[in-house]
Amino acid sequence: MCHGGPVPTTVSLPDDWPAHPDRSLSLNRMGSFDWDLSTGLMHLDTAGLDVFDTPAEEYDGRPESLAARVPEGESSRLFDLVSHALKGDEDSYGAYFRIRCRDGRLRWTHTQGRVMRDPDGRPLRIIGIVRDATEELSHSAERLGLDEERRRQTSVVESTTAALAHARTVKDVIDVIGDAHGLERLGSMGMVMGLVEAGRIHLVAEGPSGSFVPGTRYTRIDEDYPMSEVVRSLQPRFLDSAEEFAEGYPGLWAKISYMDISAAAYLPLIAQARPIGAIGLLYQDKDGFTQDERNLLVALGSSIAQSLQRAMLLEQEHDLAEGLQQAMLPRRIPAVPGGDIAVRYRSARMGQDIGGDWYDVIPLPGGRVGAVIGDVQGHDTHAAAVMGQLRIVLRAYAAEGHSPGTVMARASVFLHELDTDRFATCTYVEADLSTGVLQIVRAGHIDPLLRTRDGDCRRLDVEGGMPLGLSAEFGRLEYPVTTVELDPGETILLCTDGLVEHPGADLDDGVRLLTGLVRSGPEDLQRLADRLCEVIDERGGDDDMALLLLRRRVEEAAAQGGGRLQQHVAPGDPEALVSARHMIGAAVRAWGARERSDEIELVADELIVNALMHTDGPAIVTLRVLSGPVRRLRVEVEDRSSALPRRREAGEAGVSGRGLMLVDRLADVWGVEARGSGKCVWCEFLLA
Repeated sequence: MCHGGPVPTTVSLPDDWPAHPDRSLSLNRMGSFDWDLSTGLMHLDTAGLDVFDTPAEEYDGRPESLAARVPEGESSRLFDLVSHALKGDEDSYGAYFRIRCRDGRLRWTHTQGRVMRDPDGRPLRIIGIVRDATEELSHSAERLGLDEERRRQTSVVESTTAALAHARTVKDVIDVIGDAHGLERLGSMGMVMGLVEAGRIHLVAEGPSGSFVPGTRYTRIDEDYPMSEVVRSLQPRFLDSAEEFAEGYPGLWAKISYMDISAAAYLPLIAQARPIGAIGLLYQDKDGFTQDERNLLVALGSSIAQSLQRAMLLEQEHDLAEGLQQAMLPRRIPAVPGGDIAVRYRSARMGQDIGGDWYDVIPLPGGRVGAVIGDVQGHDTHAAAVMGQLRIVLRAYAAEGHSPGTVMARASVFLHELDTDRFATCTYVEADLSTGVLQIVRAGHIDPLLRTRDGDCRRLDVEGGMPLGLSAEFGRLEYPVTTVELDPGETILLCTDGLVEHPGADLDDGVRLLTGLVRSGPEDLQRLADRLCEVIDERGGDDDMALLLLRRRVEEAAAQGGGRLQQHVAPGDPEALVSARHMIGAAVRAWGARERSDEIELVADELIVNALMHTDGPAIVTLRVLSGPVRRLRVEVEDRSSALPRRREAGEAGVSGRGLMLVDRLADVWGVEARGSGKCVWCEFLLA
């Protein structure tokens, strides 16, 4: 073998030696592809298009245009394989699959792909080859000494079993066997399948027409039907002719004789030594069954039974796991004063692979409301159990009146001290919809979206902290609070990453797609939530998803008066003081007192600071609009001290003594009231 260097001159070589790689690939029925994951475009060279039996003018550069060439069961298997490679650590994959040629023939094909990633490990492209594997598999069969019919039968078993391997539900099993391609594989014109339920056989499928023979939807196992017989005997029943069918089962034959059936095979579906159902295959223009065909169908019956039992167990496990998760989510959503809310949860996995996604709506004092969206790491019942505990403690901390940042920090400490290795991402919003003020805290979660009244949608840039559990572990419990004003008619959207993740695309692409969907979605909040869930179902996402939409109602009366706001300010909590200032300013503007907003904010701030400085407890500030002949805005600040405030002259340094002087100068009227164990300092401002 020559490994380089000069070639002997005595050897005569063709002019085009060595052959260009493109020609080498083409002569061996092998083509190449380059799939750019960011745009979704996939380049296929001429040889690759020949493998797919697709003219160049019918290919638009997108893999979806090849869908007609790849049977549904094969495409699902390929999608799962590619998704696994993109999400895992593997950089390559390979698979045999069949394509359907333009003349209807099925042909074996092989593909090999290499995943190209950026320095951060994010997949960018898939570069690979696709080749015609018909001759390869044919030679393999010849080496095994199989004749053409035996090879065909082996191919039927292999392809059907391969398709059944990806069936996760009973419907998937029915689709693999009962659709036109499945029946074509088996050489059958029709199929009927029944499941054993409480001593009866429940007919669950009849293909390809999908219509059931009258009177056969439910039948007893002891009745004179071929499916009942094979379930009772656990033995297959082969009917080699129409005459044998009519003689053995005259009642059923009278109902189906119009189908021109010439032969039929009924097989028991046995799993773990017990019958779980039966399947019948009906044929036209067939003259009996050879021994090889009988063996083939018995083997297929066994494979179908195993897949069916697995699918039934997965569905049962999924129902139990999803029931557990649903039990941990709020049973009902409370009414939100001044707002509308929509919540949704979707589980996209089968079996016990559910997630820790959750939402919650928490009523808070003063008509405020807390909105929570979160996701515990993992997809199992343990994640769901941790989610349930975390939801409860976060609700308790919020209801105690803690500031949003404190609520998140305490929840992180709780999760860290819990006997688990899971962390969680979360976003908590404390909303006062009478003023439109939202205080948002984000713990490693994706940013919320804001939809404006005119239908535009944008991403809210919310400063965030570490995920819950991790922030406590690393001693970084500071969670910044972002204050946003929600105008009447605007909507905030909170969701988990199952709504924005998409195979082959990064998170930013998913957020952009979601933003476009929200922008073009219906105005009605419930319909918008349903539409977003439909997109997840259409996309076939492989992750759970929780969604919460909160809209501030358009109420003209609220803008003209009658509002009320109350805020709890704890001592030694600068964050709570800043939050109170934001909410007071927003309330004053929302209630039509913009011309006196500076005066009102200054007086309210002075009263709150005085209460915190001269007492040992918290301050409770309340703002109200009083109606009457003259509209007034009343500010009340309560504390636990019974000592009455005194007006004092400010000293030369001017450090103290100016508080009540400011109140007296700026407010139209003010006073002090005894309130149980403490007092309330109040003042009023006349409004235009």
